Amino acid sequence: MSTRSPEATGTLPEAQVRAMFDRIARVYDLMNSVMTVGMHHRWRRRTADLAAVGPGDRALDVATGTGDLALELRSRGAEVVGVDFSERMLELARDKAPDVQFEGGNALELSYADGEFDAATVGFGARNFSDLGRGLAEMARVVRPGGRVVVLEITTPERPPLSWFFRLWFDRLVPLLGRVAGDPEAYSYLPSSVRRFPGARALAAEMAAVGLVRIRYVVTAGGIIAIHAGEVAE
Repeated sequence: MSTRSPEATGTLPEAQVRAMFDRIARVYDLMNSVMTVGMHHRWRRRTADLAAVGPGDRALDVATGTGDLALELRSRGAEVVGVDFSERMLELARDKAPDVQFEGGNALELSYADGEFDAATVGFGARNFSDLGRGLAEMARVVRPGGRVVVLEITTPERPPLSWFFRLWFDRLVPLLGRVAGDPEAYSYLPSSVRRFPGARALAAEMAAVGLVRIRYVVTAGGIIAIHAGEVAE
């Protein structure tokens, strides 16, 4: 029998994941900046670019967290809805952007009509879906034909020396930062959830499996970040 904790395996029941994000909400933005040396803003800008929305469009940001990706979409002139299951995260998002509609909700059961949006995005949240295929299918469902679904996520580099650095950073330093931040369990879950998440090619296949077409992806930051974009079939 395995003695590893659920956090160490990267799998937790949905209620525990929600409680975890409620707990770390106050340090979430700071920890993102520390762990990525501020680069996460650049990756979100690129994600918003791939969503290809502008004035007159509607965009949905799933697992919006504290709203940074929703703000990037809003800066393109789109009307944006951000949805998340952590109310503490949403409180911080609303403070940042009163002109964005932030709502509580479950990514696996989106409460929006088919084809209601021109694009749907998720930034660093897809690996927390308890059912990845169902979450992607829901995002595709609420986007109109020809609209885009864009996924920004951490991926595991396969080649040294970056793979060695990645293991050092995520397996040793990130949990240490979590202890400093006062929540070691949450920041033990993070690297484990990244390890069990599909790689870039496998994620593209998952997106194709829910009916998205013209899927393309870019792996950046030396192989640590992958951004995937697919279109809803006409």
